[in-house]
Amino acid sequence: MDSGFSPFDPNGTSKDESRGPRLRDISLRMMVPTIITALAICAGLTGIRLAFEQRFELAVAMLLLAALLDAVDGRAARLLKTSTKFGAHMDSLADIVNFGVAPALVLYAYLLDQVKSFGWIAAMIYAIAAGLRLARFNVMEDRSEKASWQADYFVGIPAPGGAILVLLPVYLGFLGVEPDPVVAYVASAYTLLIAFLLVSRVPVYSGKSLGQRIRRDLVFPLLLVIVLYVALLMTFTWQTMAVSTLLYLVSLPFGARAWRKRYGALRAAKSEEKQE
Repeated sequence: MDSGFSPFDPNGTSKDESRGPRLRDISLRMMVPTIITALAICAGLTGIRLAFEQRFELAVAMLLLAALLDAVDGRAARLLKTSTKFGAHMDSLADIVNFGVAPALVLYAYLLDQVKSFGWIAAMIYAIAAGLRLARFNVMEDRSEKASWQADYFVGIPAPGGAILVLLPVYLGFLGVEPDPVVAYVASAYTLLIAFLLVSRVPVYSGKSLGQRIRRDLVFPLLLVIVLYVALLMTFTWQTMAVSTLLYLVSLPFGARAWRKRYGALRAAKSEEKQE
């Protein structure tokens, strides 16, 4: 019979203590990344609501805000040295909502519903592909030994990139492309293409190594480029998003080619060493 008291432990560790720190023991610094992740989920869900209300520009803006917050929360955790498994799992759940479910529903509400079941199937396949992509990413992150190429390349396009890419028909619609059934069929096929790229084994350059060291003579030019891009994004939002999306798609074959050139020779050299 449970007496309501914690069992005595001669080593000083009670059952309650084994459950983890109490709420009052958690500092605000540890909660900051989780709060950012929660705000990202709020932005994604708000985007879905705005799409149902036919306020599509605000809906897409909410998804872009969710992508921005997703980029911030992990960096905040590393900066504050508060990275935890709980935060990592919550971030994955947020990514499924923000980069899988939300873009699929916004795209369906804006355009794909014109082709009924075909558009819905395309939206569902995209959402499922985003979930599979995130699951594969988590499995690869948990590996104790990682291949050397994983530092610079993703396997398939990342989920945030997929969300931005799949909304290209919406950007074009904001720029004046009439959302008729023909465009909806093309957009459905395009959605399936992005879903395939999410789960594919295509090596996609991550750009992580670019942020590690920057030559001093390139600091100010790089800052000017970033400021110019942000200014264009704020002034010509949908034109900039459409052009950025197309440039990203065009860059994929070049990234895969660079990977084959860089690591193909390395793997060939290793295989020759084993044969010897």
